[in-house]
Amino acid sequence: MRKIYMLGVIAMVLLASCVSKKELVATQVKLKNTQDLLNTATVTLNSCLSDKAVADANLTALRDQLSDLRKTNDALITSTEQMTLLTSKGADNLEKTLESLQERDLKINRLQDAITKKDSITLAIVSSLKKSVGIDDPDIEINVEKGVVFISIADKLLFQSGSFNVTEKAKTVLEKVAKVITDKPNFEAMIEGHTDSRSYSNGVLVDNWDLSVKRSTSIIRELQGMGVNPAQLIAAGRSSYVPLTDNETAINRAKNRRTRVVVLPKIDQFYEMIENEVKELSGQ
Repeated sequence: MRKIYMLGVIAMVLLASCVSKKELVATQVKLKNTQDLLNTATVTLNSCLSDKAVADANLTALRDQLSDLRKTNDALITSTEQMTLLTSKGADNLEKTLESLQERDLKINRLQDAITKKDSITLAIVSSLKKSVGIDDPDIEINVEKGVVFISIADKLLFQSGSFNVTEKAKTVLEKVAKVITDKPNFEAMIEGHTDSRSYSNGVLVDNWDLSVKRSTSIIRELQGMGVNPAQLIAAGRSSYVPLTDNETAINRAKNRRTRVVVLPKIDQFYEMIENEVKELSGQ
């Protein structure tokens, strides 16, 4: 009987223990669910707070934009009133500007015509010189360089090596050059002597400067003796400082030894007109 009693007590304890364990598990599940709800609520709250901060910032920016727009509107109203006052003056200024532009266009056209005329004169001079000189010789060139017409004569046609005395055979060439200058009294001719780079010294002639100038004056005296008005002639020497090529070989040195007759038309009024037009345009 006692054994049966003890078994009953043990059964009741075990049953009570099972019921308490079930309640504990259920409570733990509820606690976890509650914690999950709390975490979700916290995340939602933080998101709402962030959205509120963004909304507040946007509201402030919109208020600033509204203030700026009001200021801009006020400024536009003021500007419109000022433009209304300046309309009549602006029309007058526009008309004057158009007149000024038309005058400027006329001056530019006159300047372009003058430049075209200058080019035409240069081409006419070259054609005339080629007909007058009439020499088919590679040692004589008639050309245009930077808008200037010149006759270039190789040194071997005019002088012996190291000499400034004009040779007899050079006189045939110089007679034709003299005819060109004499036929055109409105021209001036600059006789320009060039040497190679080898040093030179002979009596009173100290260096290549002296030699180049002396050769120029020798040509000028020949031309003057052939009837050229000396008032049309200009003596010039360039020594060895304007070479056509390097002075490394005898052939190149021979090319650099030359005399140039630079043709200078007396068109002072023509150039003065161009200069005045340029000055007026610059003053616009």
